[in-house]
Amino acid sequence: MIDAVIILAAGQGTRMRSKRPKVLHHLAGQPLLYHVIQAARALDPQRMVVVVGHGADQVQSTFAGQPQIEWAIQDRQLGTGHAVQCALPALEGVDGDVLILNGDVPLIQSSALQTFLDAHRTDRRLVSVLSTTIDPPTGYGRIVRNEAGEFLRIVEEKDADNSTRVLTEINSGTYAVQLNFLRHALSTLSNNNAQGEYYLTDIISSALNQHPSPHPTGCYLHPDFFSLSGVNNRRHLAALERAFRDRLVERLMDEGVTFIDPESCWLDADVNIGPDTVIHPNVILGPEVTIGANCTVGAFCHISRSRIGDECEILPFCHLDGATLEGGNPVGPYARLRPLAELAPNAKVGNFCEVKKARIGHGSKVNHLTYIGDATIGRGVNVGAGTITCNYDGANKHQTIIGDGAFIGSDVQMVAPVNVGAGAVIGAGTTVTKNVPDDALALSRPKQVHIPNWRKRSTK
Repeated sequence: MIDAVIILAAGQGTRMRSKRPKVLHHLAGQPLLYHVIQAARALDPQRMVVVVGHGADQVQSTFAGQPQIEWAIQDRQLGTGHAVQCALPALEGVDGDVLILNGDVPLIQSSALQTFLDAHRTDRRLVSVLSTTIDPPTGYGRIVRNEAGEFLRIVEEKDADNSTRVLTEINSGTYAVQLNFLRHALSTLSNNNAQGEYYLTDIISSALNQHPSPHPTGCYLHPDFFSLSGVNNRRHLAALERAFRDRLVERLMDEGVTFIDPESCWLDADVNIGPDTVIHPNVILGPEVTIGANCTVGAFCHISRSRIGDECEILPFCHLDGATLEGGNPVGPYARLRPLAELAPNAKVGNFCEVKKARIGHGSKVNHLTYIGDATIGRGVNVGAGTITCNYDGANKHQTIIGDGAFIGSDVQMVAPVNVGAGAVIGAGTTVTKNVPDDALALSRPKQVHIPNWRKRSTK
């Protein structure tokens, strides 16, 4: 547990070249800020304050309704120290330690933060900094230590001399601070520096200068740069997306999922996959995807907002969005299941078929080149190739209902609203415009005629 968390999310992110606030750019299907909030929540903070500035309304609306978030506004971006000052009124009456995070560090892990907090408390620091290493360290504040390796200060790059700039240990921007000390230290900050900003890093020198304890500050080195890396531009975003993908895929493989070519697949943060499922190359999964056990997802499939039951086989080049497969379902290849497509157990949708807002009953088959929309299909129905439910009249959508055991021939058009009874048979090439009774045969195609010797006549 932590007494308080402050997340700094007020920056514009000019190097992203975007009208969207940087913390709202997506990584693994979620805003950057979402990942930081989730890591912080795992620490069970009593209070959580997010400081917003550029695009504040947009950021707040994105996270509207999420519990435990209080908002602070930084109207002018005057530095990280000023941003934390803006958060302090929301923590009035709170004592203990506060964890300060940046809102653009999406790979940060709660386990690393907990280890950092434990060290901060065990060593009884006023201020602790989480550091990491990178070479070259361009753009980052440098960690300066003495010959004995003791932490001395943080120097921002624009204020660093040549000997300091070559240091590769850098400030990650993550701090643990005693709140009572923080309130005092922030009141003494100056903007007398190269950028004219109030640096949060200056609280380090404040602790060293004003407190007689032998080790009021601490700096704890974390070995994984990517876990603490912020997003500065779209190249950084892509690199962190790859790192996040690798982490997620490795976890799923440890849980019993097979990836034929892990580096070619892309997953969102909320993807869940059961054991003994095989994911083939170039698959995109997420957001909001759950795949059961012992499934196969073929190459070049894209699945989003869908629930896949156990024992399903999705062949290559399928697109599923908002679909539900209840189990034992073969799909594809080249099938498209649109929102509210539901396949009951053992129902099949074959190649070049599209299903939208329709339920395919238990054991029914929609095999080839077919469109099923706004429909309910019963159990054990066979739908022939080239069948269409004509669900739209130019103004409204209408329902097609097909009873259990019906047989729909090839190249059939069912003009909704229409009911096809249980056990009914629709002959190939039929256009159905009226309800078909149970067990009836429906035909509407013209009678076939033959003209003798047509070939000889047409060549004269």
